[in-house]
Amino acid sequence: MKNAFSRLTLLVSSVILCAGLSACGERDQSLTNKIGQRGEKPWAGAKTPHVAPGWTAGNEESWRAQIRSRSQNQNEYVKIN
Repeated sequence: MKNAFSRLTLLVSSVILCAGLSACGERDQSLTNKIGQRGEKPWAGAKTPHVAPGWTAGNEESWRAQIRSRSQNQNEYVKIN
């Protein structure tokens, strides 16, 4: 009876220890880990080849035109009429 109780205690303590150690593997989620910096202008640009056609990185006017175009594509009144 005592042997079964010690095995159960060992099993429960090892499960608790494994659960506690699994929390140590969490990745850093702070804002400093992000690619872009907070002080950059949004039109300063994506430096990837996956930008929308008609938009040039660093050009504020083409960025604003792209935002207007995207918002009009989501406007239900424009879609219906």
